[in-house]
Amino acid sequence: MQNHKTGILLSGGMDSIALAYWKRPHYSFTIDYGQKAAQAEIHASEQISKVLKMEHHVIRVDCTKLGSGDMSGGQPLSIAPIKEWWPYRNQLLVTLACMKGIGLGLNELMVGSVSTDDGHLDGTKAFYTKLTELVSYQEGQITVSSPSIDMDTTELIKISGIPTSLLLWAHSCHTSNQPCMHCNGCKKYLYILQELGID
Repeated sequence: MQNHKTGILLSGGMDSIALAYWKRPHYSFTIDYGQKAAQAEIHASEQISKVLKMEHHVIRVDCTKLGSGDMSGGQPLSIAPIKEWWPYRNQLLVTLACMKGIGLGLNELMVGSVSTDDGHLDGTKAFYTKLTELVSYQEGQITVSSPSIDMDTTELIKISGIPTSLLLWAHSCHTSNQPCMHCNGCKKYLYILQELGID
């Protein structure tokens, strides 16, 4: 549909960069919500947005006092399913992107969640089914889609066709603007490069 305006929640990580390259949305939204790696995520997202000619929007909302785990620089809550878990993060990010997108005429917001994100409930297919029902019920009728939810990261990268030179811009560290090489994000980054045969 020619007038169907699409956007992507672009964190600057491997999954969202690969999805952006594959789907080529009109808009990209990167959110600084107080996470430790915000500046590196914004930089990576700016670069890929320029290459793909996406209109890039940075949204800043200070939620540092509401976070937990690696991304906040603190200890995870006792109920955290993984150590980088930030309570209600994906729900928050989708809401903020849609708040910006509705004024741009956004019809669909894509998120780069993959099958291996199911370690936390807001990374599952069931979560996004419920979330799009809630968001699209409201004025604007924006839908939330997760095109890669049935793929793992390696499968997504392969189907996207993203060149290695662009993929290497990804910033995956959960704890810093410089890769710490110890957090789950950095470990995943290195594992995926190894799986893809990239030195």
